[in-house]
Amino acid sequence: MKKRVLLTRILHDFAINELKKRYHIEIHSGKIPIPQSKLRSKIKNVDGLICFPYDKIDRNMIESAKNLKVISTYSVGFDHIDVEYAKKKKIRVGYTPEVLTDATADLTFSLMLDLLRRVSEGDRIIRKGKWNVIYGAFDYVGVDLQGKTLGIFGLGRIGGTLAKRAKAFDMKIIYHNRKHISKNKERTLSAKYVSFEKLITQSDIISVHVPHTKETDHLFDMKVFRKMKDTAFLINTSRGKVINEKDLVMAIKKKIIAGAGLDVFEEEPIKKDHALAKLENVVLTPHIGSSTKETRSKMAEIAVKNLDLGINGKKPVYSVGY
Repeated sequence: MKKRVLLTRILHDFAINELKKRYHIEIHSGKIPIPQSKLRSKIKNVDGLICFPYDKIDRNMIESAKNLKVISTYSVGFDHIDVEYAKKKKIRVGYTPEVLTDATADLTFSLMLDLLRRVSEGDRIIRKGKWNVIYGAFDYVGVDLQGKTLGIFGLGRIGGTLAKRAKAFDMKIIYHNRKHISKNKERTLSAKYVSFEKLITQSDIISVHVPHTKETDHLFDMKVFRKMKDTAFLINTSRGKVINEKDLVMAIKKKIIAGAGLDVFEEEPIKKDHALAKLENVVLTPHIGSSTKETRSKMAEIAVKNLDLGINGKKPVYSVGY
């Protein structure tokens, strides 16, 4: 008898076809994300689950899954899963890092360029019919990236790849991690380790690349913004809850910092009347860090492999927990 697998959303055809060869699969096709009550009823008898970062797989959800052997999330983040409880219940957890490194670093850099050169703002000016005169010496000016100090908070895979892009633009790179990276890698990236305090006070642009944890929850708040340069910009392509959005809006309105580029938010999706969407010196993208054809296809491939291994009692390609 085939083992049962639940997908909380449709995946690529090749992934679905691969799963159908070995498993009885059910794909949720209704409201996204799948309502928690529906997920709880569906998860009861499945052996494997492929979920997405907005699907909350907490202790109660895991408790409902009597036959579950693996949770394979289609994401690099796994803070939506109670990994510790899954481990206690001997449920494997797989995720999809590394393959989205380049795509996310590219989007991060595009947010920097867009924000500092005011690209999206200019697009809005033209589309609204507000470009009425040729700009002069002091009109509609942006900011150069060359020579600016980029502070990378979390110099892991994505942060390191961003540093390579920044190096090509002759930017000065500083970073803060829980631990120093190797001296050899620092030399390769031309990156200098600094304290968090120095990172926020010395950077012209701060790019955030850390997971959402108890330690990083709302870490970037008014206290931090007041220590940043009033000409500094904040970029976030990691997790929305690392930033206190109310404080960020106030910091930008009061010109405590110069602006922000955000791909992630505290609650998603955000509405057009969100306070951040009303600010000109903010660039917003709808959580598309990994959203390229190539990357999304690779993520689906890994999600299937992780599920396949975990459902058969083996360690996923990329595993958390055990």
